Amino acid sequence: MRVSATRRKRSAAASSTTRTIVRPSSRTTSPTAGRTAERTAGRALSRSAGRTGVVLFTAAAVLSSAGCFGSSDDPSRHGPTRAGKTPGAKRTIVWNTRPTSIASLGDSITRGFDACSVLSDCPEVSWSTGTDVKSLAQRLLPSATADAGTHAWNFAKTGAVVADLPGQIEAAAARKPKLITVMIGANDACRDSVDDMTSTEQFRTTFTSALTRLRRDLPKTQVYVASVPDLKRLWSEGRKNVFGRQIWKLGICPSMLKDSQDLDAASNDRRQRVADRVTEYNKVLKDVCGRDVLCRYDPAVHEYRFTTHELSKWDWFHPSKAGQAQLAEMAYRRITASAP
Repeated sequence: MRVSATRRKRSAAASSTTRTIVRPSSRTTSPTAGRTAERTAGRALSRSAGRTGVVLFTAAAVLSSAGCFGSSDDPSRHGPTRAGKTPGAKRTIVWNTRPTSIASLGDSITRGFDACSVLSDCPEVSWSTGTDVKSLAQRLLPSATADAGTHAWNFAKTGAVVADLPGQIEAAAARKPKLITVMIGANDACRDSVDDMTSTEQFRTTFTSALTRLRRDLPKTQVYVASVPDLKRLWSEGRKNVFGRQIWKLGICPSMLKDSQDLDAASNDRRQRVADRVTEYNKVLKDVCGRDVLCRYDPAVHEYRFTTHELSKWDWFHPSKAGQAQLAEMAYRRITASAP
């Protein structure tokens, strides 16, 4: 059968192509040359892979910084905790307006000094833990508990100054009260002379140390800090009573009350220095207490204008039973307030 010239050319081209693909080259490659070629190819692949790795690493870093990858601490990688809170979340501290136990610290005011009889303590009418007055304990605790005194303790001491707080805190810590009340500072100002008053710097150092210790020993206990009463106001009111002025001569708060009827410049200056120091003490109490989320400072005591009826009928300086009840009312309002 005859084949056209065109078909013969196509057939020859196809045959030539097939032979080129199948037939080995006439030039034989040596083993050394082969290994060299493999190494060259390997280096090229390594460089290519290195560049690819750098690109991927850079991209990962960018995505991670943008928050696209969850870290090992990411809640989304582990799910919620058993409490339903995310790991590392801070516990919200809430002030309890109904504490179930109370310990009181402080001086003669909290001991009910001169409220029942002359020159003696009467803790049963104490504004904080008393059982014979509508005290803070009577207002906050169940009646049976408050009357029994099983959840209210008075560690205050007549004559106490701020330096005595650590010892009172140690005694209170053993009871683990839910609330501690503090009224301190009057005796730091009531000294034989104004030069003997506790310095403001020392008062700050001592009170800060005391509150730090309290927080270390009782980390969850709430603290109510009353302001120091206005001693000048007490002088102004008490000096109206002749018998009271005679009692003052026995040595009650000499820096403020001595020569109570003298109104000369030196006497007025002395009393004002005492009043100014009390104001400074109150600033310290407010500042130090304000740094503790479980501490509430109350300016109401210093601001309150005690009447003659609310002062002791034996010394016209310390609160009477009626005055103690008024202190309890102020404390109750502050402690049970929904906001600090």
